[in-house]
Amino acid sequence: MADAAVRIDDRLLAAGRRALRKHGYAGATVERIADEAGLTRVTLHRRGVSKDSLLAEFARRATEEYRQALWPAVMAPGTGRERLELALTALCHTAEENLDLLVALRAQTDRIFHEDDEEPLTRSAYTEPLERLLRDGAADGSLRTDLNPSEYATVLFNLVGWTYIHLRTGHRWPPDRASTATLDIAVNGIVRVT
Repeated sequence: MADAAVRIDDRLLAAGRRALRKHGYAGATVERIADEAGLTRVTLHRRGVSKDSLLAEFARRATEEYRQALWPAVMAPGTGRERLELALTALCHTAEENLDLLVALRAQTDRIFHEDDEEPLTRSAYTEPLERLLRDGAADGSLRTDLNPSEYATVLFNLVGWTYIHLRTGHRWPPDRASTATLDIAVNGIVRVT
């Protein structure tokens, strides 16, 4: 349904998010989402709204939030390393803002983060800013030059994002502790040693 996204307003997204938080992906039925929104299941059906269309809209909005959060780091002055650290910090902040949604969705699927291909790759929307910063850091000498920027951008996105989420939810670390520890290991692993 191409126009289903048009029929998904902020109120319905908030209801879907509450249902996901309460029941997880498998338990967040259209009926429960409708209950959270104060609507009937039939109303959602008539609008063409399904759990998958909500997921698609969540993914679209989260991707846009992520790109907007990383843009200042991509355009900032400084070395590639400094800007990469800003970008990875922004990744942690974005994960924090969407923590409940990411936890609910991760339990079911992480396909929203991958391209459909023989070797599922992390979507370029998530890795391109990091790849650019890795290239900039290699060029200015602040990051290792022996890294494949495309591959390491994928590693960094997954390493930082999912480790941060696990430390926040599995270990109940506060946001600052989780991001500081994760970024220390991630960034220091790619710094050029002179």
